[in-house]
Amino acid sequence: MKHTYSGETIHFNITYKNRTSIGIYLDSFGQIEVHAPKGTQDEAVFRLLEDKWELILEKSQERKDRLEGPQIKSYAQGEPFLYLGKSYPIEVHHDPGTGQDYVAFTGDTLHIHVKEPDDDRIKQALKRYYYQQCKTLVEKSITSHQQHFKMKPRSIRISDSKTTWGTCDARRQLTFNWKLAMAPRDVIDYVVIHEMCHMVHLNHDRSFWRLVGKIDPDYKEKERWLSMSSWKMTV
Repeated sequence: MKHTYSGETIHFNITYKNRTSIGIYLDSFGQIEVHAPKGTQDEAVFRLLEDKWELILEKSQERKDRLEGPQIKSYAQGEPFLYLGKSYPIEVHHDPGTGQDYVAFTGDTLHIHVKEPDDDRIKQALKRYYYQQCKTLVEKSITSHQQHFKMKPRSIRISDSKTTWGTCDARRQLTFNWKLAMAPRDVIDYVVIHEMCHMVHLNHDRSFWRLVGKIDPDYKEKERWLSMSSWKMTV
């Protein structure tokens, strides 16, 4: 079926079941699925779709984009980049007198100051900024959650891992992925808690997850955010 509202048309599949309410779902490809009680009139389905219209379009497009994988960045003025879970436009400033390329965040824009307007310089300036911010954010989070642990990390390092958000070895050396600076603060806190719990339990046994859940009861929501959003966390 299809329905047009506010000048836009969405296509959806509808299934009638033995249930008491209408449910709207998105499959892994961003396609819209509607489950409705038997005998439901089309108008009732359309009203619910219209109530959720903007959210449905947003989530559907997000899942379709995720399937396409990371987008190649062009570093054009106004291009959005993630920082602390939100997208902010970049503004590139060409300044031949700049000693070292750097990024300054003003609360609504990521200002990138580069000596030369070169894509690689812009990219490297952004990566350095994320590295620096990640280290600061992780250290603050560790300090905040240290009350839950008798042991302290021996060292804290920021890495460019392609496979992990964080690690903790037998010597209590903690390593975190610089891309975490793109995640919301509570997601950063979860990864920090996760790795600090490995200071107590090196594997992922029940005792480990009990400790994680005791400190962060909603940790599965944070894992879900990382799973759904990691494709956007790129420069």
